[in-house]
Amino acid sequence: MARRKYIAGNWKMHKTVGEAVALAKELVESLAGCPHKLMIAPPFTALSAVASVVKGTPILLGAQNMASVEQGAHTGEVSVLMLKDIGVRSVILGHSERRIIYGEKDGLINEKVKLALKHGLEVVLCVGETLEEREKGKAEEVVTTQVTQCLQGVGEGDLPMITIAYEPVWAIGTGKNATPQDADAIHKVIRKVLDTLYRPGTGETVTIQYGGSVKPENARELLTMPNIDGALVGGASLKKETFVPIAWFDR
Repeated sequence: MARRKYIAGNWKMHKTVGEAVALAKELVESLAGCPHKLMIAPPFTALSAVASVVKGTPILLGAQNMASVEQGAHTGEVSVLMLKDIGVRSVILGHSERRIIYGEKDGLINEKVKLALKHGLEVVLCVGETLEEREKGKAEEVVTTQVTQCLQGVGEGDLPMITIAYEPVWAIGTGKNATPQDADAIHKVIRKVLDTLYRPGTGETVTIQYGGSVKPENARELLTMPNIDGALVGGASLKKETFVPIAWFDR
């Protein structure tokens, strides 16, 4: 069975509540009938309001991060229980900005992945190498380690709830992007890693997105590569004029 394309928008630290609601309404209207799986991840402050807009539509509500524990004395954190309570159905974990700026390691990300799955949230698990690592020829090694450690203790039965997003760090917000061939090659590596962690053939069943300066101009070429199943879109997800053409890349 062919894997369904999955287009997700990560709004990062952008949009007031009013701005987020306005964009969400535009997307609900413009993406009606889109055959692909869709998700948007507004900032925490706008999640509740946007939940009301996307409820009952094909657009999933995602969060950009969550704490590694359910509750407690964790000032400034947001728990899985709080996210579920307002209608969040998916969570982005291990984004390179969380790894690099805030020092999140694979072990912590693994705890978050397992907690999200325990509570029935879908996970978009981000992996990817830095420019220095790529230039040293370590891209495959880095991605293999990240996938292996972040999925430690995750059963094969949970894999339908997991999407892996390959995002070369050097291509995020820089305007640079991996060539479709380079990106597809790493996606293929990830599938092989999944085959070693689980049963042979498992890699062919998992959705793997590409993230890193995806825009309308390059979406079709990237998303028609054999191992690329969708896009985790950053800057281009902040406007209807740029996100909608990516979601409708094959129209």
